[in-house]
Amino acid sequence: MAKKDIVIITICIIISIVSGIVAHDLIMGGSILLTGLLCAYFASEGKRVNYILGLINYLLMGYIAFKNNLFGIFFFYIFIFSPLQINGYITWNKNLNDDNNVKVREFTLKNSIIITLSCIIGSLLLGYLLTLIPTQRLAFMDAASNCINLCGVILMILRFKESWWLWLINNIIDLIIWIITVINGGSGSIMMLLVSIGYLLINIYGVIKWSIEAKKNKEVNK
Repeated sequence: MAKKDIVIITICIIISIVSGIVAHDLIMGGSILLTGLLCAYFASEGKRVNYILGLINYLLMGYIAFKNNLFGIFFFYIFIFSPLQINGYITWNKNLNDDNNVKVREFTLKNSIIITLSCIIGSLLLGYLLTLIPTQRLAFMDAASNCINLCGVILMILRFKESWWLWLINNIIDLIIWIITVINGGSGSIMMLLVSIGYLLINIYGVIKWSIEAKKNKEVNK
């Protein structure tokens, strides 16, 4: 393990423990924050272990979403995102470079149009379905968050660097959702807000890192 990885892991552990104590949510909240931060970091580094951490993280966040009546997030995290983590690990394992990191790919214009339309249409359809659930809160924001996140997860599995841009958009939506939930006193919502902030910072790093890797791969393949 590289020295940088050890430093990042140590920092994430400290942040998770301190945040858990401050939020009075050390066990569940601290575990979500730690697995979330480490998952995003190792994904930005192109390492397969992110999918093991991601599986744990999605299961835990699905539980918190259920307790806060965010059923769209619950369904996606438990029944879609969690199984995709297993698929992602297998797919990345078949597409590694000499450094044992995943090979990065880039979008075409056609890819961009398809993904954009898929996110918009999927968000509207899912948002409408969620409004039919009497206790559902923030239906269309919940739907948009999950549709964008799903596209991001799929693009990450397929090794496209643009997955990080989608997650930046999703981060903004998630931040709004959890800020509103914190204001309303939602269970475990403070830690989920901290998770979203942590994701935002690491996603910015991911955009930069994967853009550099994609450029390197493009030059090698010329």
